[in-house]
Parts: sequence; C-alpha cells; structure tokens
Amino acid sequence: MFSQVKEDIRSVFHRDPAARNAFEVLTCYPGLHALLIHRFSHWLWTKGVKWLARFLSTLSRWFTGIEIHPGARIGRRFFIDHGMGVVIGETAEIGDDVTLYQGVTLGGTSWNKGKRHPTLRNGVVVGAGAKILGPFEVGENAKVGSNAVVTKEVPADATVVGIPGRVVVRQPKDEDEGRRKAMEEKMGFDAYGMSEEMPDPIAKSIRSILDHMHAVDDRLESMCKSLHKLDKDYRNGDLPPLKNEDFECVSEEK
Repeated sequence: MFSQVKEDIRSVFHRDPAARNAFEVLTCYPGLHALLIHRFSHWLWTKGVKWLARFLSTLSRWFTGIEIHPGARIGRRFFIDHGMGVVIGETAEIGDDVTLYQGVTLGGTSWNKGKRHPTLRNGVVVGAGAKILGPFEVGENAKVGSNAVVTKEVPADATVVGIPGRVVVRQPKDEDEGRRKAMEEKMGFDAYGMSEEMPDPIAKSIRSILDHMHAVDDRLESMCKSLHKLDKDYRNGDLPPLKNEDFECVSEEK
C-alpha cells in the first residue's frame, strides 16, 4: 500500500509543475487527500464495512470538496488537479494515468441498480466542468474539453467538445496543405494556434480566404502564360514581397 501512495505522490509531480516537494504535495493537495482516503474507504467497501466506508467518503468531501463514492474503482497514478466540485459515482471505473480537473462529474442518468456511471480507460484527460453521464466507455487517451456534456461512448484518442459532446475530427491533409502553410508563414499568420484538434472559427475563415487566394493565383498564372504565348514581349513582373511587419497588430496607447 505504501508503494502505491508513493506512486500517487510521484504522479502529482509529473502533471503539476507547481509541485515543489513531497511534503508539500502530501500536506497541501486536496486531490491527493481525497484519493488516499478513497483507497482506504474502497478497501472497507470491498470487505463489507460499507457504513464506515461511506462515512469516510463523506468526511473526505467535507475536507476536500471532492466526492468519491467508495464503490468507485480507481486505477494507478490517478490525478485530480485542484478538485473542488469533482463528483465520482458508485459504479464509475477509472483506469491508469487518468487526469480530472475541477468541477468534473462522472455521473449517472438512471436510478436503476447496476452499472450507471461511465468507465474511463487509461490516459483519459477530462477538462474543468465537464460532465460525463451514463454507463458507457471513454476510450484510451481520449480528451474531454472543459464544460462538455458527454452522454455517449467516446472512441480512443478522440477529443470531445461542446454540449452535447461531439467528437472533433482532425481535418485530413490535402494537396494544398503545403502551399497554405507557406503562405501563412509568409504572412506571419498561424492558423492553427488553437490546435488542429480544437477548431477556431477565425482560423477557419482565414483558411478559406487562403484557399480562395490560391485559386486566384492559379488563374492569374494561367492567364499570364496565355498572354506570354500571344505576345513574346509580355513581361510577367514579380509581385511585391509581403513584409511581416505589415501584419503585426499595433498596440493601443494607454
């Protein structure tokens, strides 16, 4: 058991750069306190000492703001960051290396007995305020965005955002991808600053403009070639270069 406690402490250092030393983590991290109390209360639950297990989980909720039912099964290196408002139901199952942020709910949608709460596979990350409701699986290494409400199965390695939760699919690369990237770099614009997995409407709009510019460039180039065939003296002059400073935002004077 002590080896598992050490592992839980080490997992904090891996996922929280603010952690300075083991003593601070052991005394000042409510997520770790809730997890350690749950490990003991879950052991009592499996031994049939259910009232005491529930009482300990209630005390843990009072002291940490994190409610974990003693019947929930939690794997190794589980990490709750900040943790206030986290709720984990009785039949929830959590794999190894899972991370939850504050305000997350692993809840149910039914009052029937049996499996009512979600199963999170290894490596899942759930953002602040997200709600995962129902007896389904969230696949390995999946990510659930902040404040998303998920009510159906999530495939492995997927990213889920929105209400109701929807899987965000990375756009497949096309033949114009290289040209688009080159033009973005020339203009000093990063269309994917928000990550390709999380679509940004402004980036999407600019990407459409860039695609239109590609089409216009192709048509102009074709016209210039046709003019050159008709008139050998036709000069196809170079376009003026784009300067990065022309696209920089000018800060407002205070």
